[in-house]
Amino acid sequence: MTETSPSQATPSLSYKDAGVDIDAGNALVDRIKHVAKRTSRPEVMGGLGGFGALCELPAGYKQPVLVSGTDGVGTKLRLAMDLGKHDTIGIDLVAMCVNDLIVAGAEPLLFLDYYATGKLDVDIAADVVTGIGAGCELAGCALVGGETAEMPGMYEGSDYDLAGFCVGVVEKSEILDGSKVAEGDVLLGLASSGPHSNGYSLIRKILEVSNASLEETVDGKPLGDALMAPTRIYVKSLLSMMRGTDIPVHALSHITGGGLLENIPRVLPDTLAAHIDLTSWQRPEVFNWLQAKGNVNETEMHRV
Repeated sequence: MTETSPSQATPSLSYKDAGVDIDAGNALVDRIKHVAKRTSRPEVMGGLGGFGALCELPAGYKQPVLVSGTDGVGTKLRLAMDLGKHDTIGIDLVAMCVNDLIVAGAEPLLFLDYYATGKLDVDIAADVVTGIGAGCELAGCALVGGETAEMPGMYEGSDYDLAGFCVGVVEKSEILDGSKVAEGDVLLGLASSGPHSNGYSLIRKILEVSNASLEETVDGKPLGDALMAPTRIYVKSLLSMMRGTDIPVHALSHITGGGLLENIPRVLPDTLAAHIDLTSWQRPEVFNWLQAKGNVNETEMHRV
């Protein structure tokens, strides 16, 4: 009988052997440092690399109230991966978070992201984070940190998942919670850039059953481009209106999952309802295409 020592029987294993490449993670950080720097605000204390992000409250608030939110981009992410288009999905991520904050009247201050993948592709991740930085610039908030998790066995190849977290601030007396809504108020709709980041499980099902090509032209552009149009970020235009005009804003509603039918009532008193004239605006052509190809009824179109 020949005895074998443990060192001879088992090769020396590393984290990289297990599927986690620390060097790739460090390379990503080097690639995205300038992205975070471009988004910095005066209140941010320090840069990337700390265990936690430090941020002072902006000056001028008498009774500042912090508002926070977290969100993702749903299965629009699957479409982005299928198309190999990773440069704008980060804008979607920021938009889904900051648009939730602005409807409370809050100015977004800082943003953090979570990027999880089975195998880290530095180029893809850098594109995604660059988009996140662009979204933060559009919203006026600082990208102060995040987490990149390489988890072999949890995701297929370089497939990835995203989540975002945002913190904002609002003056206590200026919080928008719907309590000021009254009979006779005028309801205004702000145009979208397309489906934004909601309803993509239905959209992908429509693509499947219709066997449509993403190269098909819809309203003068490829269908894939129309579906991947970044979610509009409403923050700066709404802050400008609320702070720079005498127009009283009693409530704001972010039309996401649940559509018009479920999101508008969230900011209305129980005794009131909204009257919407569906003929008062021209619906983007991509919605008409989706409705026709999927034979989606009108109620469902307003609910997704």
